Amino acid sequence: MLAQREWIRFFRQPFRVIAALGQPILFWILFGTGLHGAFRGPVPQENFMGYFLPGATALILLFTAIFATITIIEDRREGFLQGVLVAPPGRWAIVLGKTFGCAAIAWAQAVFFLGLAWCTGAFAMGWHLIPLLVFLFVASLGLAGLGVLCAWPMDSTQSYHAFMNLVLLPMWLMSGAFFPIPSGNPEQPLGQLALHWIMKLNPMTYVVGGLRHYLAAGQETAPVSSSFWSVGLAECWWTSAVFAGLAFVLALWIVQRKQRGEFQ
Repeated sequence: MLAQREWIRFFRQPFRVIAALGQPILFWILFGTGLHGAFRGPVPQENFMGYFLPGATALILLFTAIFATITIIEDRREGFLQGVLVAPPGRWAIVLGKTFGCAAIAWAQAVFFLGLAWCTGAFAMGWHLIPLLVFLFVASLGLAGLGVLCAWPMDSTQSYHAFMNLVLLPMWLMSGAFFPIPSGNPEQPLGQLALHWIMKLNPMTYVVGGLRHYLAAGQETAPVSSSFWSVGLAECWWTSAVFAGLAFVLALWIVQRKQRGEFQ
């Protein structure tokens, strides 16, 4: 019921739907066309609009899942969350409902965006789209669990927005969505080596990497330049799955803890 409530609540606010979907579309069109001439990617002759498509999709997943979990703060302020906390089901049901509800919203938004991108000929249709849809949902679960983990201890939406700008947006920028990942060659400058490891340890890197593999399937591509690092599809799968499981467990742990002002 909590998951269904999140779904209904989100789509009854058209401006939230437009904002969550419109900004990545604008980014994809504006950056894709504006940086086309200056882009030098890991695959020769690849245009920036094609390179940026997985990143724009990941941005939709991130923004939609994170913004949807803001309802935890609103529910606490309005008194609804207190009523749910004293209900017979355990607190695990709150985490499960919020996570699956927000993940479903993010998944639907990303699928709709990819449908629009396919209409423009950005990628080819094929059987690879079926595992892509599953991968999208696994990534959505991880980001929604992260949103629950971050939103639960906060008492204001302003704090949550500040956290998002400080932590979550850099996670997306450091995922290979906007610029390629340096190869990590020891002969490279120290700054590029540090950037390589930061991006390699970022879970969003594997979300973007998995999307890049599936969206490039069925297309003839040149080998990746040795100056850049690329992640394998199997690594993207297990890393995203582990991240989703870890985010859910940590969210469950923090929800089980007594918050300030609760009855002991």
